[in-house]
Amino acid sequence: MKSVLEARTAGDPDGEAVAWTDLSPRQIAEVVTARGTPVSPPVVRDWLEDQGLGLRKIVKDLVGGVPPDRDAQFQRILDYQVAYFDAGNPVFSLDTKAKEHLGQLYRAGRVRTQRAFRAFDHDFPRWATGVVIPHGIYDLTRHCGHLNLGLSHDTSAFACDSFRWYWNRIGQRCYPAATSILWLCDGGGSNAANQNLFKQDLQNLVNDIGIEIRVAHYPSYCSKYNPIERRFFPHVGRACQGMLFDTLDTVVRLMKKTSTTTGLRATVNVIRRVYETGRKVAANFKKTMTIWFDDILPKWNYRAVPQ
Repeated sequence: MKSVLEARTAGDPDGEAVAWTDLSPRQIAEVVTARGTPVSPPVVRDWLEDQGLGLRKIVKDLVGGVPPDRDAQFQRILDYQVAYFDAGNPVFSLDTKAKEHLGQLYRAGRVRTQRAFRAFDHDFPRWATGVVIPHGIYDLTRHCGHLNLGLSHDTSAFACDSFRWYWNRIGQRCYPAATSILWLCDGGGSNAANQNLFKQDLQNLVNDIGIEIRVAHYPSYCSKYNPIERRFFPHVGRACQGMLFDTLDTVVRLMKKTSTTTGLRATVNVIRRVYETGRKVAANFKKTMTIWFDDILPKWNYRAVPQ
């Protein structure tokens, strides 16, 4: 039966051949039988299992690129976390989860039900009744997550408004003695490291809440190391899998159920403001901003101080 297998080395960083077949046990049985060795599909299935030939998905674990100073930035982030934890100051991991559509549109996953939920036979966005943009805030110290659901666009103003809502209603009560806040963010998206518009909205945020925010960005190709991607978002997805997002109330109810046996819990809020796209940075922002860039890796590390 080994003759029906093929080998592939492309994409394997170790250069080792990977045995594979796209034939089903029934098809393999037919091929082997035609070659003079009668065999049944169940026997083929047992042989495949014995050889470790299971059904597997492609694994997305090859690094697309390694930016210079990658390891130095990871060490910098670790040093900041230790310093903030020791000082009793909060450390938050922030990111925006993938946009979801409201309505009778298909969603992956399974759920126990007497009969299947029904969705449109095509996932045309124009058939949706709206969009939901979940902006997440994960508190590394308290092991708690929060989601602000936006209904328009994922912009830097939305990201900053999301934290503003969270800090004024939850964060400030949990850290009344905080003197600084540490944000761990990806390098792109609504909080892109190279976007002055994000820094302008960040400056307005710290002016409002009256406390400095230090931002440490993960390097390019490293967003999966942002804690929120491993410790919060997967559990949000699990709480919602296989369910139709037919209404906004359904989304809120499902996401509030996010929990783990280790104590993770989630709070959810809806931000109904409509956010404008294509905004420009104020002409005098660079002259008036109080953004202090670190001497070491300043493109990824800086502080926004209230004016």
